[in-house]
Amino acid sequence: MDKKPTICNETTFNKVYKMHGKAIWRFIYFKCGDEAQAEDLVQEAFIKLWKNCAKVPVEKAKSFLYTITNNAFLNEVAHKKVVLKHAKHQPDKVENQSPQFLLEEKQYREKLQNAIANLTEAQRTAFLLNRIEGKKYKEIAEILDISVKAVEKRMSLALKSLRKEISGI
Repeated sequence: MDKKPTICNETTFNKVYKMHGKAIWRFIYFKCGDEAQAEDLVQEAFIKLWKNCAKVPVEKAKSFLYTITNNAFLNEVAHKKVVLKHAKHQPDKVENQSPQFLLEEKQYREKLQNAIANLTEAQRTAFLLNRIEGKKYKEIAEILDISVKAVEKRMSLALKSLRKEISGI
């Protein structure tokens, strides 16, 4: 019975890592120029080797690792290109806004904050839980230990007060 070493054997895997790890790291570091990225790519390659240990013979491990590392690097480069392409097509919202618009937006935000501050504590709590936290009336009722009708009433009064104070904008 000829027992060939397999990558699934921890000792064999460690030998492959010690034998090829640094060389693969240098190979990919020269391509990407980033030590951390090279380290991540090499680690991912060895993880894939471990997951596929039954399929990869020891004599093919080196080739497998180089191929996986190189492909992962190329995938990252391709992904960055896609991200940059989409970023180029997105209009810069800040640069397209006039100073007048920015001033009006700031004034509106201040007016809204003052209007929220002028609500009663009960109304403000219900309003912020609903509109900022995204809670449903039933959830707010449970949190505040009140009925759903009470939450509805607080929200109704809060919205009425906010509309009155912010009118004209």
